[in-house]
Amino acid sequence: MKRFDVVLLVLLMALWGLNFSVIKLGVNNIDPLVLTAMRFFFAVIPLVFFIKKPDVKWRYLIMYGVSFGVGVWGMTTLSIDAGLSSGMASLLLDMSVVSGLFVGWYFLDEKITSSNLIGAFLALSGLVLILQLEDGSITIEGVGLVLIASLFWSVNGLIVKKANTQSIFAFNIWAMLFAPVLLLLLAVISHGVEAITLLPQHLNQLAIISALFQAYPTTLLGYWFWNKMIMKYSISRVAPMTLLVPVFGIFGGVVFYNEAIEPTHIIATVLILLGLLIGRMAFFEKVSHRLFLKNKDL
Repeated sequence: MKRFDVVLLVLLMALWGLNFSVIKLGVNNIDPLVLTAMRFFFAVIPLVFFIKKPDVKWRYLIMYGVSFGVGVWGMTTLSIDAGLSSGMASLLLDMSVVSGLFVGWYFLDEKITSSNLIGAFLALSGLVLILQLEDGSITIEGVGLVLIASLFWSVNGLIVKKANTQSIFAFNIWAMLFAPVLLLLLAVISHGVEAITLLPQHLNQLAIISALFQAYPTTLLGYWFWNKMIMKYSISRVAPMTLLVPVFGIFGGVVFYNEAIEPTHIIATVLILLGLLIGRMAFFEKVSHRLFLKNKDL
């Protein structure tokens, strides 16, 4: 991998990690679900009018839009609003290493290897340590919401596999089209119609910056560059870089919100990231094995 591309990937991971602090900036000012709806509205409009719809069935676009927009980022934003620190939110979203294991086993008949189990055990051990924290960086509600988000993160991968599309960027854009309306509807159901009617009074410069930052650098630029690097180098070489996201997420929480870092935080972070690394190594081994068998048959 070229050195310049490595530097750009590290900067992208920093961007995605610091995005959790930007989310917290937004939820401190407006309703979290409305904020997430604004994120996806700005990300989609007007770009969707200039990008051709991918050749996939509508149901996959709708399912992915609901899963990615509401399931992952709606729940993650709610978790931060519920008192979970931005650093812990960025870390616990990686608990998808556990949920992804069971999603793959149940829906795709993927075998669970010893490496998978070791990775899941390490990640769960880190989660148990986090639940012991009493420094104000977590709340039970916040942890529960971000764990739901991590489950939907695994569901995203399932939907993409079922859709079987090569136009990932177009797929993301068209799928996100279905997120804003549902997010606004959930905001009304959970927080009342005032979540929308009072928006003009609460919408300030910080909230707008938060929504725009999430929409353009984080979502559009970030995913465009990410897909470009995957096309250039393959996912097995690029994906391990995502281990840096929670590192930058925790760093952002410390810098912008004075979130504490205690030995328990460090140990839990190492356990979860190590579990994620082992789980991904097992995934890459399975993919490589399948490609080997396929080439052997040819």
